[in-house]
Amino acid sequence: MGHFRLAYTAFRATLHLSTVAGMAIFATSARAGEAPACATVRMGTPGWSDIQATNGVVNLLLSGLGYKQQLSTLSVPITYQALGNGQTDVFLGDWAPAHDHFIEPLLAAKKIEVLHRNLDGAKYTLAVPDYVAAGGVKTFADLGAHGSEFRHNVYGIDAGSPGNQSIQKAIDNPTLNLQGWTVVPSSEQGMLSEVSRDVAHKRWVVFLGWAPHPMNTQFNLTYLAGGDAYFGPDFGAATVSTVARSGFAKACPNLARLFTQVTFSVPAENVMMNAIDNDKKTGTEAAAAYLKTHPELLATWIDGVTTFDGKPGLPAVRTSLGIGG
Repeated sequence: MGHFRLAYTAFRATLHLSTVAGMAIFATSARAGEAPACATVRMGTPGWSDIQATNGVVNLLLSGLGYKQQLSTLSVPITYQALGNGQTDVFLGDWAPAHDHFIEPLLAAKKIEVLHRNLDGAKYTLAVPDYVAAGGVKTFADLGAHGSEFRHNVYGIDAGSPGNQSIQKAIDNPTLNLQGWTVVPSSEQGMLSEVSRDVAHKRWVVFLGWAPHPMNTQFNLTYLAGGDAYFGPDFGAATVSTVARSGFAKACPNLARLFTQVTFSVPAENVMMNAIDNDKKTGTEAAAAYLKTHPELLATWIDGVTTFDGKPGLPAVRTSLGIGG
């Protein structure tokens, strides 16, 4: 596994080189229009607001290009299973390293392919409100001495998620003195509702935090140090990639080109996620509002991409979004 992880890491780091080399193939194949089987793109979502936002962006692009997005709400483990058996085409939320143990065996078996790293600068580890940090909890090692204040609970997200598994590994480590603690699984919204209630009453709470996410502006947070063994270095520094079922890029080269060019940023996702979480917008509504104020993104994303029937893609998407230029 160690040898494979090194090879896999090198593959992620050099992925853009093979992507660039393949662009000519994508463009040549796309000019005649995409194969009928590519008309509907089956995509997975675990329901997280960041994936709602990015799926919303892609939904608008696909619609403008004459494709249809079909979304299925699946847990993270089931999403990778669906990619591996060909029931799902594309997933925009491959968090590394948190999801590596899901994707590595599928990559080794050539049942899945990484199309593009779509986000840098993310992080993913345990967090506490600033008043808890001021009370003496700034690292994983500080948690064990304050079990009663935390009610011996760590709030996570959906059951079976990599984040919850990482929390459980920390609890199982006897050196942290977390015996008797429990991972409380919930939806993202459910977890944050609990955090909001606790913060309102200045109760102590520790939970799975990450960026991009509006939680970082909604609450004054401290990310806990010392979790490298569970979430990775630098507070769970992460990248997010777009992954697809095996054979997707070859079968649908025009779509593959699109997915290798759509790249997001932490500030952009924060804005869209805030619209979803706090303004109660759908992912597509949040994405539409963002793209109308940042139309310059389209030229890079749609470069060399055609409509489903082989016509120029950029003007079609601009027209669909009601964006001039």
